[in-house]
Amino acid sequence: MPSVSRSASQPELTALFASVQQHFQDVIVPLWQGPGWNADMALPYEALDAEHQPLPPQRYRAMACARQLYLFSSLIGQVPEAEERAAALFRSLQQHFHDAEHGGWFYSIDPQGAPLDQRKDLYTHAFILFACAHYWDKVREPLVESVLNATLEVLAQRFATGDGLYEASLDRDWSSLNSGPLQNPLMHLAEAFLAILSVREDVAVQSALLKLCTAMQKRFIDPQHAVLMEKPLGAVDNWFEPGHQFEWYFLLESSPLLRGSKLHASLDRAFTLTEQLGVDQQTGAVRAMLELDDHPRDATQRIWAQAEYLRALTLRPGSEASVQRQLQALQQRFLHAGGWYECRDEHGEVSRKDMPSTTPYHLATCYRGLVKYLR
Repeated sequence: MPSVSRSASQPELTALFASVQQHFQDVIVPLWQGPGWNADMALPYEALDAEHQPLPPQRYRAMACARQLYLFSSLIGQVPEAEERAAALFRSLQQHFHDAEHGGWFYSIDPQGAPLDQRKDLYTHAFILFACAHYWDKVREPLVESVLNATLEVLAQRFATGDGLYEASLDRDWSSLNSGPLQNPLMHLAEAFLAILSVREDVAVQSALLKLCTAMQKRFIDPQHAVLMEKPLGAVDNWFEPGHQFEWYFLLESSPLLRGSKLHASLDRAFTLTEQLGVDQQTGAVRAMLELDDHPRDATQRIWAQAEYLRALTLRPGSEASVQRQLQALQQRFLHAGGWYECRDEHGEVSRKDMPSTTPYHLATCYRGLVKYLR
């Protein structure tokens, strides 16, 4: 990150962040240690309501289990019993979601623990990889690394399409569903590859990551605006999401391996345009989905996109005032004494009061970026 003067706002920003971090540890994390935890299943409930009661379970997803495994892995040494919770989540991943017959991981199980959606999707496998990399870094248990390696093997043998990209979804027996590649799971796969490279040397993963980013530049970057589309170029009904633009920018900018790549150059070039079209200049709210003609396709304001914009700003030169403004926007618009608001509508009214178990992952990665920024 470029060395820049942080100006006189540094003490205020540090104090503001301390308050937000305290909220995370005192309010948000305990929700998933207590009411959000189904002790019988040893799994997090999918969501809590505004009164901290679990929403009646319709399913449990492997991806949600993996995101919580990342969350509690990241808290080992900081929060009491985080290591025990991470161990329980890792065991549950194996017990509930692993497909012993075909390999890989089911998408979801039903409330009684039986396989529900038995398809194999890239998004789920990417998060299992990501969580296992972080968990292994903390505990260094051979079983965790073996699960990580087995997941890498499945990705290379089953999902890879041979051109650097990966199928978004396959059937339980790995037969094709003709899904093709999609931006979001590919982004989380890049994130998982980076997590692995941060904890061990891995030539195969480094090669796969570079090929993935080369293919993303070729297949997903709009040549005129340099924005990253959600579907491959030429697909019908395509769009782009500011939150994902900012998320990709952070991954690329924060990696010495990827900084300077063509994909990084595109996301860097598109950053200002993404801000102009995707961020409300008055409130700092990030819009969900945009068309290339800058028409909002969905103006919902989601907490995860807010967190990703804030995290991306920590890597922009001369962004001290913007970082402070966006951290205030996150705190004032989305955090509250009982937890957080997941969504506001285009007018800024709270449109979703339930709290999904997957959201703390976004806050944890955002705050991790802020910790590095403030050092």
